[in-house]
Amino acid sequence: MPRIHKETHKGGRIGWLRAAVLGANDGTISTASLIMGVAAAGATKNSILLTGVAGMVAGAMSMAAGEYVSVKSQADTENADLAKEKRELEAEPELELQELTGIYVGRGLDSPLARKVAEQLTAYDALSAHARDELGITEILRARPIQAAISSATSFIAGAVIPVAASMLAPSGLIPEILSATVLAALILLGGTAAYAGGAPIVKGSLRVAFWGALAMGLTAAVGRIFGAAV
Repeated sequence: MPRIHKETHKGGRIGWLRAAVLGANDGTISTASLIMGVAAAGATKNSILLTGVAGMVAGAMSMAAGEYVSVKSQADTENADLAKEKRELEAEPELELQELTGIYVGRGLDSPLARKVAEQLTAYDALSAHARDELGITEILRARPIQAAISSATSFIAGAVIPVAASMLAPSGLIPEILSATVLAALILLGGTAAYAGGAPIVKGSLRVAFWGALAMGLTAAVGRIFGAAV
């Protein structure tokens, strides 16, 4: 009995990984920056926590809505292309068969073999063959708006909980310091995990996320101090 060779690839993770990493990064950085700015302005601990929770809820809803609209637009385009392809297959099957044959010739098959492959794939599932080889639409990379929205909102909340919890547990006079240390450590871990899952260099991924997080918190802290002093 021949041995079955199974492979796993990083590409299958692209859809959910993109939404999850974007949501978690945004949740951690934006909420931490918001809290840092308010804390630097001299707000009370209750005000800081209220700001953090409000930012977490608003950000999660914004991420979900934005991701849904974006991915839904992609899904609508894919569905329209598939509907058009289905009509063409019904109206001009021979022309579509020639088109599929030409695609396989362009990929390196000789004409007789390309024709035979096109005929067999057409007989098996013509629409799937054209979706994959002509339109570039595959099951792995299909747009899934609801899944993307839920993933974005959930991961945003998961990321935002970190700065909110750090602010809640920190003494009032040490919120900026403890918040900065906690968030940077979380961003390094998050960046490294995302890089590992996507097959990218772990150290580079960690430092990249930590740099932008530190920059965002530094800028909002500066703004908070300026306007806090002005008030």
